[in-house]
Amino acid sequence: MAYLVVLAGVCSALHVWKLPPALPALQKELGLTLVESGFLLSLVQMGGMALGLAMGLVAEKIGLRRCVLLGLLLLSAGSMAGAVSSHKAALLALRGVEGCGFLMVIMPAPTLIRRLVQPARLSRLLGVWGCYIPIGTIIVLLGGSWILSVSNWRVLWWLLAGITLVMVALLWKLLPPDPSRARRDPAMPGGASAWGIVKSTLSCESIWLVGLCFGVYAGQWIAVIGFLPTIYALGGISGPLAGVLTAIVAGFNATGCFAAGRLLHRGVRARTLMITGYATMAAMSFVAFGLHAPVAVQFFSVLVFSAVGGLIPTTLFWLAIELAPSPQTTSSSVGLMQQLSAAGQFAGPPVVAWVATLAGGWQWTWLATGLCAAAGVAMTLRLAARNRARMG
Repeated sequence: MAYLVVLAGVCSALHVWKLPPALPALQKELGLTLVESGFLLSLVQMGGMALGLAMGLVAEKIGLRRCVLLGLLLLSAGSMAGAVSSHKAALLALRGVEGCGFLMVIMPAPTLIRRLVQPARLSRLLGVWGCYIPIGTIIVLLGGSWILSVSNWRVLWWLLAGITLVMVALLWKLLPPDPSRARRDPAMPGGASAWGIVKSTLSCESIWLVGLCFGVYAGQWIAVIGFLPTIYALGGISGPLAGVLTAIVAGFNATGCFAAGRLLHRGVRARTLMITGYATMAAMSFVAFGLHAPVAVQFFSVLVFSAVGGLIPTTLFWLAIELAPSPQTTSSSVGLMQQLSAAGQFAGPPVVAWVATLAGGWQWTWLATGLCAAAGVAMTLRLAARNRARMG
């Protein structure tokens, strides 16, 4: 059943990543500027940026399974409304709605997976869960690019809305019901209220560091991968080929996510995995964007950027669960991590687009991503110093 939760995550990722292959067409049809395109990429994260911690409490109140189902319904509704929209302001607002649905799916998922599997299997299953974004990205970039080559972006929006409704039906039928209200009521030992959980979570420096580490990772990854079809289009590569190349890059992120779960299970230190990921992302971004290298070298560099960077998210999902102040604060800890991750994803694309606009090209992209990586390494070392027993 845990794999069904992963499928729900993949389904939600389809809605996040349906935009990049459609972005050139949207820019032409709606007159979007490059910075507006960056906000369109990142607005799906607004719900997570504003509501991550609160949604952790809501999920515990209404039930993790029910939260996932409602999130999928919201994604489907947002996609259907977007398909009939003809104004960029409405499309921007609906991306925010889809962001709330996305958050309601992915925020409770790690805690739900922990409920469904044995503790000894948790790190490996979290490795599989960490692949939900790259798997969804591969599917929508390949399939979406083909659909866009024979039709338009509205057809893609309608199709994903229908797929999401099918996923709702499967989860409703196959996923075990939530425990009773009394068993899932979010109260700390001693009968503290939901405010006690919030206070405990917000006062935990380790969870803040985990979330900020996720933010600087996610911001640079989504900016680079999200703009690849646009970068390819400027180089004369468009249509299905641009989608295939971007899907390959995004898909290799899954290899890192999956490998991190296996390596954590075998005792490799979390600190080692995270520093390796950040350092590789910084180096490969410099090669891809700062050296004016041939296209083949740029493609290989971004491929490595994505693959080795994939070591980071799985490790952080595991740390959020391990370092939560108490079992009762697991969902709120994951929620805070998702909130900070969403803030990074919200800021990343517009900042990179702004740098590219000032520079008149993408040659200084490595500076923005390199600063994110350096901040990630610094926070990883601080986190390891506070939690030597668990991070090694």
